[in-house]
Amino acid sequence: MNIASVILAAGQGVRMRSRLPKVLHPLLGKPMVWYVLDTVRALGCEPTILVIGHGADQVRTTISNLPPPISNLQFVEQHEQRGTGHAVLQARAVLQGKAEVVLVCYADMPLVRAETLNALIQRHTSTSATITMLTLIADDSMSFGRIVRDAEQRVVGIVEERDATPDQRAIRELNCGIYCFAAEWLWEHLPQLQPNARNGEYYLTDLIAMAARESRRIETIVSYDANEMLGINTRVHLAQAEKVMRERINTAWMLAGVTLIDPATTYIEPDVQIGVDTIIEPNTHLRGKTRIGANCRLGPNTIIRDSQVGDECVILASDITESRLAERVRIGPFARLRAGSVIAREVYIGNFGEVKNSSVGEGTHIGHFSYVGDAELGARVNIGAGTITCNFDGKNKHRTTIEDDAFIGSDTMLVAPVRVGARARTGAGSVVNKDVPPDSLAVGVPARVIRRTMKDEGRMTNEQMTNDK
Repeated sequence: MNIASVILAAGQGVRMRSRLPKVLHPLLGKPMVWYVLDTVRALGCEPTILVIGHGADQVRTTISNLPPPISNLQFVEQHEQRGTGHAVLQARAVLQGKAEVVLVCYADMPLVRAETLNALIQRHTSTSATITMLTLIADDSMSFGRIVRDAEQRVVGIVEERDATPDQRAIRELNCGIYCFAAEWLWEHLPQLQPNARNGEYYLTDLIAMAARESRRIETIVSYDANEMLGINTRVHLAQAEKVMRERINTAWMLAGVTLIDPATTYIEPDVQIGVDTIIEPNTHLRGKTRIGANCRLGPNTIIRDSQVGDECVILASDITESRLAERVRIGPFARLRAGSVIAREVYIGNFGEVKNSSVGEGTHIGHFSYVGDAELGARVNIGAGTITCNFDGKNKHRTTIEDDAFIGSDTMLVAPVRVGARARTGAGSVVNKDVPPDSLAVGVPARVIRRTMKDEGRMTNEQMTNDK
């Protein structure tokens, strides 16, 4: 059976008090509407119609650029926000005759699970119902409408909270606003909706009473999870939703073999992947498409964005962005890896070390308070504390190359473009503005190069070797 979906995303979200359309407010790094689109994608609903209105161009552009793309996603604009019934009606021209069932849900309910919607669809199709509703049993009404049933417990209507009598307000079964409709009946009856006398809007909920009057079959799926049905109307709701989403993600990773020392202060976004036996310390943030290997230890106070981290890495109180780390890398505390950093196996980067747009070879050590930018470091290089690659001349960036087994003394300034040859050394405090040949020592300001051979190494003066570690 072909099932289409209509997602309502046209509202302004006045209570958010924001210039940003409500459905684009971020939830764990993604617009809240992404979660609903992702859930519908998992159900295989095609086509999917997103009804947009307030900030339509911005919503369309943002959604179109979200990965992965939604198969057969189409946008329909509700130029005037005249209620939920009017919003769904905008999809009729696109969907009529293309699906037998229409799933209607809201873009500001990102916590609804695919399993719940799948159960709704299964109930609808197995019973040949005209309407199947998702309802919630809860003590807190959350301002939802109440489900009204007759003496035989058949659904006969929905009464909004503001219109409910005291007896109706006592009803604990609530309307979540998520429905499956028999498509042919829906498209025939939507134009029959009448405007609400108070505000002139057309309410989708009025279809329930219409179906009941026609003795149509109305089915329900009942939920007892109020968190899942949370609709986001304020920034308070947004924070509540983020807390629930984090708890879901963190629980899933702990069940998958990842240790979270304090889940309440661990922030893992939905696209992150983590290997088994990794330990995550408090106040660690894993964002974007980050991939973490097995047996790592991250944090506390670590932020990793859109990066790949190999197995058995230790990252303490550091910030890593768009970088790739191989196995057994040790970083921090208070280190920073900026975009384009590629770190080989068994590299160590000390406290307050910074690497940007550079490759660092296997076994290299970068001492504390050092900056390596736009550079290529070979294997087993030692970067002494306070070393800086001076890569920017005020107009252009230039590269520094340091070959295998070189030893860069503390406080060395490497004025790019410059190359330090294999096994070469620089003395502490040197300013190197010319290439240093392999197997030589450069010292001074500006640095002068002293050729080193096995024969004359023992005759080097103490002054030349001072602070060369």
